[in-house]
Amino acid sequence: MNEITSKYARRLSRLGQRAVFGMAVMDAAKENPNLMALVADVASSAGLERMKSELPGQILDTGIAEQNMMGMAAGLASEGFEVVTATFAPFQSMRCLEQIRVNFGYMGLKVIMAGLASGVAYGELGYTHCCIEDVSIMRSIPGIAVVSPADCVEVVKAFEAALKDETSVYIRLTGKANTPMVYTEDYDFKIGKGVILREGGDILLITNGLTVHTCLEAADRLAGSGISAEVINMHTVKPFDSELLKSRLAGKSLVVTIEEHELIGGLGDAVAACLSELSSHPRLIRIGHPNAYGKAAHQEALLPFYGLDANGIIQKIVDSSTSLGA
Repeated sequence: MNEITSKYARRLSRLGQRAVFGMAVMDAAKENPNLMALVADVASSAGLERMKSELPGQILDTGIAEQNMMGMAAGLASEGFEVVTATFAPFQSMRCLEQIRVNFGYMGLKVIMAGLASGVAYGELGYTHCCIEDVSIMRSIPGIAVVSPADCVEVVKAFEAALKDETSVYIRLTGKANTPMVYTEDYDFKIGKGVILREGGDILLITNGLTVHTCLEAADRLAGSGISAEVINMHTVKPFDSELLKSRLAGKSLVVTIEEHELIGGLGDAVAACLSELSSHPRLIRIGHPNAYGKAAHQEALLPFYGLDANGIIQKIVDSSTSLGA
C-alpha cells in the first residue's frame, strides 16, 4: 500500500470503495501469482476490468452465475490458491448462502468475499439491489469474519489484513464514488480490533462503514451543545472487540450504535450481546434500518429518512437524554 497521506486518501476517496477494492486486489495479484479473482459479470463494478486485460490468467468471470462462482472459488481454495470473489452484496451473501455455509463455514476453506454496493447504496433500484441483511447472515456462519470499512483507505487496509487472516472474510462495501474520508494518515488496522477515533466522556457512539464519517460530524456538533461524544469505528462486527467496548463504558450515560443495516443481527445486536454479559451498563439505543422493506429512493434520501444522517443521530441522542432526565 502507498504511504497514507491526505493527497493519497483524497485520490482514493474520489474513486469510491468498489474501485479501490479492485485496485487493491490487482496490486496483490501482481505480487502473488497464486491469487485468483472471481467475478459474476461485475468486473467493471468491482474495479477489476483492467485486471482482465493485464492479468487474464488470474481472473475468472463466471457470468451471472454466482453460486457456480462460489463453487469454483471453493475448488481453487482447496488447491491452495488465494481466492477473492466479488459480486453485489445481496447476491454474494444471500444467493450464495448455502455454498458459503458448506464450503467456507463447514469445510473451512478460505475465501475473501466482497459484497459490492451494500446497505442502500443502490436504493433507487429497490430492495432487490439493496442489502440490509448481509451482516446478520454472514456473522451467523462459523469461521467467517465480517468487516465493514469506514472509507477507501480502510478498504485497502481491510483487504491486506484479510489476505493474512486464516479464516474467510466478508468485506462489506457501500457507497459510490466520492466517499467521505475518515483516515488521512496511517493507523493500526487489525481484524477484530476496533479503533477509537474520538475520545469523549458523556456518551459512546459505535459505528462502522460510511456512517463513521457521519458520526464524527454528529460528535463535533454535539460538542457545541455540551455533550462529549466518543466515537469508535467498530469496523469488524465479527469477531467482535468486546474488550474495547467494555473498557470504554466508564462514566458514559448512553451507548449508541449506528449502522447502514437493519437493526436485527447487525452491529447493534453485537453490542447488545456484549453488554448483556455485564451486571450493569449504560442504556443502549440502536439506530439503523428497520426490519422492513421501504420505498425505493437514492441513498442520499434514504439515510436521512431512517435517521442515519447527522441530524437524525443528534435528534435520537437528544431525545434519549431528555427521557433520562439529562
